[in-house]
Amino acid sequence: MKPTETRHPDVAVDACARRPLARLLPLAMAMLVPATLLATLPAQAREPGERAKGQRGAVSVERQRGTDGAVDARRTYRDGTSSSVDRYRDGHGTTDARIAGRRGGVTTVDRARGSDGLVDTTVTGPRGGVTQVDRSRGADGLVDRTTTGPAGRTQTVDRSRGADGAVDKTVTGPRGTTTVDRSRGADGVIDTTRTGPRGQSQTVDRSRGADGAIDATVTGPRGTATIDRSRGADGVIDATRTGPGGHTQTIDRARGADGAIDATVTGPRGTTTVDRVRGADGAIDRVTTGPHGGTRVIDRSRNADGTTDRTVTGTPPAR
Repeated sequence: MKPTETRHPDVAVDACARRPLARLLPLAMAMLVPATLLATLPAQAREPGERAKGQRGAVSVERQRGTDGAVDARRTYRDGTSSSVDRYRDGHGTTDARIAGRRGGVTTVDRARGSDGLVDTTVTGPRGGVTQVDRSRGADGLVDRTTTGPAGRTQTVDRSRGADGAVDKTVTGPRGTTTVDRSRGADGVIDTTRTGPRGQSQTVDRSRGADGAIDATVTGPRGTATIDRSRGADGVIDATRTGPGGHTQTIDRARGADGAIDATVTGPRGTTTVDRVRGADGAIDRVTTGPHGGTRVIDRSRNADGTTDRTVTGTPPAR
């Protein structure tokens, strides 16, 4: 299913707007075996500033809390255009939204609580297409879901609890059926086997080390990847990831005096650093510097109503 209405460019706004839509429209993604860990080594951070395509400037997000407690947001882009998310709480305790895109398109999100307490959702896109998400609670208390897109195609998500308490899942849609089988090991860690519509499978075998950190071995059609984690003296977890081709990536984390965690990521393309600092208002700012000197700065500030604004500034790499 390609729910084009709700993935219209006009609704590519602030992450707080994308999250509801992403939860509503998992159709196409669920049809694929999630073998991204195997396709490549977990990608080293994109060179900061590259997305700016040579442009310099800032993207800002401003939030404010309304009298009903719902948080509105406005995002302003480098070219001066903007998009907005207006949320409002209805009489049933659910939150509806009106999303206005930078090109004038409008998406509405209407939620309604059913007799079982679950929230159903109707998303109407800029071109009038409607996506409906209906949730129902099974006898075991798990929530199943049926999503119907603008063209009438459907996807069902059926969950069931195994004897060990782990939750399995069967996802059926236009492209076939994907199953997710989970099992709990003796150490309490959950392993996973995913089988896609064409029979491709991926297994994730997890084990808990003596320091409590969880290692993983991911095996799929393209080979095996390993993730080895270790807990440092400050309680922060470092990781070494080895891909099917033998390439490695290390993530070295360190906790600063203000409690914020910095990271150094070293991989085949070089080294990326992530420096975080906690401001006087408790909001955490971040500077990411890539292997070729490109930077991305995220400056956050906390408002009196508890919401957080941010300004993102990117500088392209000098190459």
